[in-house]
Amino acid sequence: MRILLLSPNRLISPYPVYPLGLDYVAASLSPVHQVEIADLNVVDKSALAALLDAFAPEMIGIACRNIDNTDATDSLFLLEEYRDLVLWLRARSTAVIACGGSGFTIMPKRIAAFLDVDYGIIGEGERFGLLVEALAAGDDPAAIPGILSRGGIAVQPPSWQGGLSRRLPVADEQSAFYVKNGGMLNLQSKRGCPFSCLYCSYPRIEGGVHRLVEPDEVARIALGLQEAGARYLFITDSAFNSDLTHSLAVAKALHRHGLTIPWGAFFAPIAMPPEYFEVMAASGCKHVEFGTESLSESMLRTYRKPFRPSEVMEAHQQARAAGLHVAHYFLLGGPGESAATVDESLDAIEQLKKTVVFFFFGIRIYPGTGLYDRALAEGKIDRSTDLLRPVYYHPDAISLAAIEAQVINRAARRRNWLVGSGGARVTASLQAMHQRGLIGPLWEYLAV
Repeated sequence: MRILLLSPNRLISPYPVYPLGLDYVAASLSPVHQVEIADLNVVDKSALAALLDAFAPEMIGIACRNIDNTDATDSLFLLEEYRDLVLWLRARSTAVIACGGSGFTIMPKRIAAFLDVDYGIIGEGERFGLLVEALAAGDDPAAIPGILSRGGIAVQPPSWQGGLSRRLPVADEQSAFYVKNGGMLNLQSKRGCPFSCLYCSYPRIEGGVHRLVEPDEVARIALGLQEAGARYLFITDSAFNSDLTHSLAVAKALHRHGLTIPWGAFFAPIAMPPEYFEVMAASGCKHVEFGTESLSESMLRTYRKPFRPSEVMEAHQQARAAGLHVAHYFLLGGPGESAATVDESLDAIEQLKKTVVFFFFGIRIYPGTGLYDRALAEGKIDRSTDLLRPVYYHPDAISLAAIEAQVINRAARRRNWLVGSGGARVTASLQAMHQRGLIGPLWEYLAV
């Protein structure tokens, strides 16, 4: 079967993100199939049309990584663009069209209907290979867990239990685009998240139990990405240090195998061994991005975070002492937020030295999360509320606009306090720096 895997994501703020998921999907397919990958960050519609004519795919798999940008201050709804793409494809191809990805899995039946695709992949993308084999054999794929057919029932399947193998990119046009625009390619060291944060959809997407990639295999992939031209790696785990033992082993494997390019990852500011970030630094880690969300004791409890403000401060100091660049992400406006809890966070944030702080106001409500249950119980939504377009939680004691004004007022002229990803100005600055050959996320240039 001729299969076209398509990444429609063209969101490049603050920088473009390599479509890692399609490499796993490609690796799940039998070598008897012909596979092409098209990335709309790299190819335009005219090039895609030429590919459709020349390749004549029998099946097209579309990656839905994001429904929207989850930013209440600058909301972007991405699915309309994806729906237009499906209509465009239908006019030029008779291929069966399937959609999957992390965004799709959050609301599979609703998104499949909105996009008008033939099949959906719920959960991890490797199930696409099962769909392909069923269709190639003339079997009905509706009985396969995680495969959604037209009019079918969306049933959340168990986490993927097969191998976590990926196609390694080569030094081609696609990888060259990301190397030119920041130098970054990415990889996973595990799937699944054991935390139970109130608002988070990760457990729904990947499951709540870790599935670990062997550290030496992570290092092998990292070296392969380096050979493909990567000048920086970002580890896309929900929290790289959610398994401390494994993350230490991965860092040591990167060092042992001779990785020479820098890397960064998301981390949880939990209690860690004193030498933890020294090991990270020795392996080439340069950037630590903490998903801190709040520095109010009560809000961290409400968010069901596995840490408290004192642990955040300690983790920050440890990372800085190891010579690493540090950023914190804050998510203000959850249940119980008030002017007092915002001030509590801001007072503590002012004690964080040599860092960049990203503020987001309002929490996107996704089905299957604790926040959905809470918003439902509080009457902020009901079971008929359509969550496809962004719906944000609004606390009772303070408006999101008032939270934003409170932060902006306190921020004064601090260049290291950014609303959202920093807006068009910061994005333009990062792009200009990348064009000059600088690599990585580059937010360290704002740290004070």
